Amino acid sequence: MSEPTSTDREKKRPPLNGRRALPSNNSNAEENDVPEMDAFGLIPRGFNPKDYLRVVDIHMFKEPNEINKQQHHTDKYYNPKLIVRRGQPFQIQIDFSRPYDPEKDQIWLEYLIGRYPQPNKGTYIPILIGDVLKPGEWGAKITHRENNSIRLSIMSSATCIIGKFRLYIAIWTPYGIIRTHRNSATDTYILFNPWCQLDAVYLDDEKEREEYVLNDVGIVFHGDVNEVKLRSWSYGQFEENILDACLFLMDKAELELSGRGNPIKICRVASAMINSKDDNGVLAGSWDNLYDYGVPPSAWTGSVDILLEYYSSKQPVRYGQCWVFAGVFNTFLRCLGIPARLITNYSSAHDNNANLQLDFFLDDEGQVDNRLTKDSVWNYHCWNEAWMTRPDLPVGFGGWQAVDGTPQETSDGMYRCGPASVQAIKHGHVCFQFDAPFVYAEVNSDIIYSRMGKNGSQVIEKIDTTHIGKLIVTKGVGNDDMVDITENYKFQEGSAEERLALETAVMYGVKKQTTQPTTYQPQKDIEMDLQVQKVVLGSDFKVTIILRNKSRNSYTATTYLSGNIVFYTGVTKSEFKKHSFSAKLEPLLSNTFDVMITSAEYLNDLLDQASFHFFVTARINETGKVLAMQKAVVLEIPTLKIKTKGQMVVDRETSVVVEFTNPLKQTLENATLRLEGPGVLRTMKKEFRQIPAMSTLIWDVKCIPKRPGLRKLIASLNCDALRHVYGELNIQVQKP
Repeated sequence: MSEPTSTDREKKRPPLNGRRALPSNNSNAEENDVPEMDAFGLIPRGFNPKDYLRVVDIHMFKEPNEINKQQHHTDKYYNPKLIVRRGQPFQIQIDFSRPYDPEKDQIWLEYLIGRYPQPNKGTYIPILIGDVLKPGEWGAKITHRENNSIRLSIMSSATCIIGKFRLYIAIWTPYGIIRTHRNSATDTYILFNPWCQLDAVYLDDEKEREEYVLNDVGIVFHGDVNEVKLRSWSYGQFEENILDACLFLMDKAELELSGRGNPIKICRVASAMINSKDDNGVLAGSWDNLYDYGVPPSAWTGSVDILLEYYSSKQPVRYGQCWVFAGVFNTFLRCLGIPARLITNYSSAHDNNANLQLDFFLDDEGQVDNRLTKDSVWNYHCWNEAWMTRPDLPVGFGGWQAVDGTPQETSDGMYRCGPASVQAIKHGHVCFQFDAPFVYAEVNSDIIYSRMGKNGSQVIEKIDTTHIGKLIVTKGVGNDDMVDITENYKFQEGSAEERLALETAVMYGVKKQTTQPTTYQPQKDIEMDLQVQKVVLGSDFKVTIILRNKSRNSYTATTYLSGNIVFYTGVTKSEFKKHSFSAKLEPLLSNTFDVMITSAEYLNDLLDQASFHFFVTARINETGKVLAMQKAVVLEIPTLKIKTKGQMVVDRETSVVVEFTNPLKQTLENATLRLEGPGVLRTMKKEFRQIPAMSTLIWDVKCIPKRPGLRKLIASLNCDALRHVYGELNIQVQKP
């Protein structure tokens, strides 16, 4: 190899800088060169390092069945290196060239992370061997000595940086420090520790820790508040390379290593990195029903494929919608050891100006004017909650924090949301960071129906204070039940506490436009109700409008029904049904009107969420008052059947069969089937050119389960004419 020239050296020299500061240390993947011999000065000619104590081998006890991974609850990670949780002791063994003598041998351990390790930043950690370990502080002590070996118990700090550390053993000699050479086999991952009382993410309930940290399968609740649907999602936080992919996200976001011990900072940075807007993050969102050059959001069965594709390509993965962003975010949080759960809010407000009201403008005929109406009500919206203390807020606002990776509005210049204290949202303390007003509006907004009066004034026809945030749910602990957590976010509608929380939110700067009582006089004589029959894909159904005259006067009503195919975000794609009729309303009587909807009217325009939105307005001709009502309806979609052949045993090949019957009167083309199950099989995909009408498809897959216990298989079918087709099966995998 030729000697470097002087011009080469000049190129390598960093540019001059007038500040005495190291470059930012924001990559876990980058390393510095650590000298194996740090000389104190000139080394005498006769010096031989072999005359001093030498390290022959280091045993990390890193196998899944060995003490470290068992005690630290990291035995499920498919990763050959040592993975421990902070604030809790772990064991290593060092073999020397001769017996270790504490009287004359001076050794210490060095843990380094990043390219510019510094002691004051927590990125260079020298650990001397002492007699006792202090809880939650770095330290090491000898627990066993035998022949040429010592066993050490090492305690990490409870506020330690989360990431992959490099380990060196340093030995003092009179002429310099001798270190072990760089050995990636001794690399140690350190994660958050919900089992440690000194950790910011400490959770005191073992069953909750098993659910919110160790469960690698979850449930996404979707559909509509009147038609709750659920599907399983594979988080797969322990799968091969997922931990490295999650650490890469923080490198990509250029989060300073010294800030990576703080769950608040990690959540805030990750909520921006999960979406691709403004930072080329993990997932590109698409809500327009066009998914060219990508995977439709409904086809994903879990987070693993998405994170691994991003980790290898470094480019945003196409495509995601809210439950996909939330599923991937949950994987990231649980993988790093932050307790996390996925939340669904039904009838979720997307309030563009956070004024706590959604404005629906009606035209002269009483129908919604889409030109003027900019706010929308999502059938449902998914986000996450992460569990942590909030030392940056007053006492009492720790615990569950709302975080959201779906790009909706910018926060501090980037598309991100949270962490916002759920407790602060409930009590209206929206002044506390981060993004509490936006989350407060998602669950608490009022809907105002108004139209332009003849003199140009705004006439308010109806105020609906209960439609938004109707139901907020999450998966049960240790089961697949739906748990209603609406009361975590808000007091009961209409209660004194709820009014007080609203007044508090307004006081802290949430804009709330008050309406003059003179412009709003609710209609009391006539009541309207709207009912929709259960809808199975491909069948006809009926919509029923009920008008009740509670007065002793006779009225006539001009009624409009508008049926729309909508995105689950509440945005209309197309109107497929228009119907109007006049009704005579006799005193103290109810009138029922049925409107039939045929499959031919809606099938050609269906979207992948298969959701209808019916809007009914009735103008009372005698008074000029307008009644308005809306209802979202989700279609019943066929499901996939999953069966296994014979017993499932670890390391023994078995068969899984997926079945699907096409219920439509048309051939399905270019359908993709996916099947996955953490610990049982990695994602398998198969393309089918055609599935004829009313025919049954059978797919036989071979797999070798790797992990015993209760596991879950999840399948999805996807094609242009039919999406959101899922199936799942709980299986018991036996030990061999």
